[in-house]
Amino acid sequence: MTGLFQGMHYVLKGFALITQKGIRPFVALPLLINILIFSAGIWLATSQVDRWMEQLLPTWLHWLEWLLWPLFILVIFFAVFYTFTMLANLIAAPFNALLAEQVEKHLNGLPVAEFQGFKSIPALITRTFRSEASKLWYMAKWGILLLLITIIPGVNIISPLAWTIFGAWMLAIEYADYPMGNHELYFKEELKTLKQHPAHALGFGWILSLITAIPILNFLAMPVGVAGGTALWVDELSKSHRNT
Repeated sequence: MTGLFQGMHYVLKGFALITQKGIRPFVALPLLINILIFSAGIWLATSQVDRWMEQLLPTWLHWLEWLLWPLFILVIFFAVFYTFTMLANLIAAPFNALLAEQVEKHLNGLPVAEFQGFKSIPALITRTFRSEASKLWYMAKWGILLLLITIIPGVNIISPLAWTIFGAWMLAIEYADYPMGNHELYFKEELKTLKQHPAHALGFGWILSLITAIPILNFLAMPVGVAGGTALWVDELSKSHRNT
């Protein structure tokens, strides 16, 4: 429980970090990308939810509609917003890596690679694309299982809990990846390090999941996640990595 609450605290720390003077300029592009992507996600979820609900709810369970309707809405909105979160992070990955560098410099005072403007973006794209591809493949493997649970009548009652745990874990992976990637760690190493702190990861990811599902506030989820994930790396994950 201590680790769970500590993980939640890093989200609040992320909010504080993105307002710091030396960090604010690196928040602008991730924030703009997140606003555009999430605006599209909000429109899609609100305009299609009724049709999706009719398709997912089998006829023989209509008598339980009053009970299952809130659960299915939760699943639909969570799936849509998480998918758009992954898309936004894929597009903004190079800029998030720059933000993570500046946050780490602010936290521990250690020098980072000097910002070279947009000339540095091609190298960052090459470095982050492999990591994003690995995360997407990992997400797809588990996502298929969750989708099967969601569409199987009866079994799909547990799908909201399964999606919640999965989403929290994936968001922790997503945002802890940027500082670890800056230290040239690959996905398997990152996953191994996070598995040593499951409570921290789930607490951190769960609060980010809530923020992601709240309109307007979800625009800040990406930069807050990057900043909070970097703080989690500096305080906890980096120590475990050095000991492995």
